[in-house]
Amino acid sequence: MHILVNGVKLYFDVEGAGLRVNSGSPQVMQDMPTLLLLHGGPGVDHTIYKPAFAACTEFAQLIYLDHRGNGRSEYGPRESWTLAQWAEDVKVFCDALGIVKPIVYGASFGGMVAMAYAIAYPTHPGKLVLVSTSAQATAHTQAKVDMFRRLGGDAAGDLAHRRFIEGETSDEVLAAWLKIAVPLYTRVPGDPLAMGRIKLNREATSWFNRAGGEGRSFDMLSQLGNISCPTLVMGGVDDPMLPIECQRDIAATIAPNLLTYREFEHCGHGVMPDLPELMVKALREFVAIPT
Repeated sequence: MHILVNGVKLYFDVEGAGLRVNSGSPQVMQDMPTLLLLHGGPGVDHTIYKPAFAACTEFAQLIYLDHRGNGRSEYGPRESWTLAQWAEDVKVFCDALGIVKPIVYGASFGGMVAMAYAIAYPTHPGKLVLVSTSAQATAHTQAKVDMFRRLGGDAAGDLAHRRFIEGETSDEVLAAWLKIAVPLYTRVPGDPLAMGRIKLNREATSWFNRAGGEGRSFDMLSQLGNISCPTLVMGGVDDPMLPIECQRDIAATIAPNLLTYREFEHCGHGVMPDLPELMVKALREFVAIPT
């Protein structure tokens, strides 16, 4: 499905009913919480969350969204591929569909968009979930390189150095990244067919991470104190892409009365691929917290 948001048609999909018969007595119709899933990247799409997140339909209605410039959404001008615009798109998208107080979930790049949204519109989200992400473009860069080298040897370490230290975004580097680095993101081997399902826009990756680009300069850490909703921060101790130190930095800035923090041993990027049962349990418990 597509919906026009800020001049661009955004693709979204829905899983699970939003209105359900409750299990108590008397039986009435119950509004389910809305869990809006913001994918990583930029340059990929929401299908990275399928089918794993289907388990969450037990306690929420899921809405998958492709950011502008990504997946099946219209691209729009690449100058609009900014955290501020992606964040505004989230707000306007929810308003257009009548979604009030969404639980906004963002992993990796999706977490960056989620933070930008929650900072800009602090009263809009009902809750926030930040997974394997970073509030600063250059945070713990050497830790990334070191973890890739530990997990994948010199080939992975040298490639990470080229990308994160030297800032290379060539097609050659991105192609090598998909082959050498991406399999190291998680401790459990990924679905070998997953990449074939993703609708890629490598230009979005290159644009965001280009020399002088926002992906190499953004810094939201000092603004995270503006977040005013309950926030769950999670990460894997063995995440090479966005090290656990990045999650600790974020957690340290969220008001303690709003924060739920979880980190997982023997776990890589995104948590769900390595520890799906623990991830779903953590989400179920967080969604159930009264606000």
